[in-house]
Amino acid sequence: MNLTMMGIDFVHAPLKQRERVSFVRGQVQALLPQLAEMPGVAGCVLLATCNRTELYVHGEDGVSLDPLAMLARAAGFDAAVFRGLSVTRTGDTCVQHLMAVAAGLESQIFGDDQILTQVRDAAALAREAKTMDSVLDTLFRRAVTAGKRVRTEVRLTGVPASAATAGVRRAQDFFGALEGRRAVVIGNGEMGRRAAEALRAQGCAVTVTLRSYHHGETIVPAGCDTFPYDRRCEVLEGADLAVSATTSPHFTLTAQQIRDLRQPPRLLLDLAMPRDIEQAAGEDARVTLYNLDDLGDLDDSRNDAAKRAAARILEEEQAEFYRWHAYRQALPVIAQIKDTALDRLHFDHAYGDLYREGDMDGLMELAVGKTVDLLLGGMKELVDAGRLEACLAHMRKGSGR
Repeated sequence: MNLTMMGIDFVHAPLKQRERVSFVRGQVQALLPQLAEMPGVAGCVLLATCNRTELYVHGEDGVSLDPLAMLARAAGFDAAVFRGLSVTRTGDTCVQHLMAVAAGLESQIFGDDQILTQVRDAAALAREAKTMDSVLDTLFRRAVTAGKRVRTEVRLTGVPASAATAGVRRAQDFFGALEGRRAVVIGNGEMGRRAAEALRAQGCAVTVTLRSYHHGETIVPAGCDTFPYDRRCEVLEGADLAVSATTSPHFTLTAQQIRDLRQPPRLLLDLAMPRDIEQAAGEDARVTLYNLDDLGDLDDSRNDAAKRAAARILEEEQAEFYRWHAYRQALPVIAQIKDTALDRLHFDHAYGDLYREGDMDGLMELAVGKTVDLLLGGMKELVDAGRLEACLAHMRKGSGR
């Protein structure tokens, strides 16, 4: 199995470098066909989130692939710059890593529940782009199953569910309490809505800025006011805190815009990748600016038991993937076994006699008996009563016996 991946994540690269290789949905859709057309590529999936950019590639047998060089070529950046800021995994370690990522065990915020959706979406984009082959498709399906099982079967104690929740926790630490504070959320995507909901739950008066509003189509968290995005600086005046979480390629707040405010928000939370708020805005003595890397590692020892339980689930799902792959690898041999068994029957004199006599029951009994004897005779070292009983149970499932 020629499986390899390349990752640039929060462990190996600072935010300033990560945002240079951060891709939004449209960019991923454009990159995937280019990657799939490269020599030796059987399938590929590109996972791009706030804290990681990972390219998974299944290569043709005997072909050595360099996912970092491939992505650099397609996206137009210098691979040499990121060689020391990335990690490459192959084979088993690649499988183990994806399972752990989908379960939120490799997230900057341990147990992050957004990553499962992001893994599922990355797989869906690859299917739409027709760059997903059967090996990667099965691997990602098993990874999503692993993530779901960890989420439902394992209790993670005292861990924020997402970057939005972690940002609100940081705001609570900053202010002491959020009850009665006025907050502005720039961005009404999933991250922005989560932040708005979490702030409302803590008693904040929340205003969400919108570029446009379509009744019945635009989803605004309950209890939140709305304000035009183009006039965002007006609503920021006198607010206690502002959260920005968009996919915009441009800054939603510049240092100059913050300087121009008579009373800017005391706290700015930038939950976007690439960053929404110009870093220089944090130099204003009136404000404090936090971005994704400032949320810190919120993992703690209370989750040791949960990690062990999650690890068992991941091992089970990895085993299922390997069983599927082993069966897939055996299919050509299975076809040869069928052909060989048929050839042996054709050369059996009893077969010819029964055929001429029109003895269909005899023919079936001979065919089944010969095939079973030939098959089991070649696997004497592997055959035992337990395996045969399991095989018998499988055969009887559809027979009504």
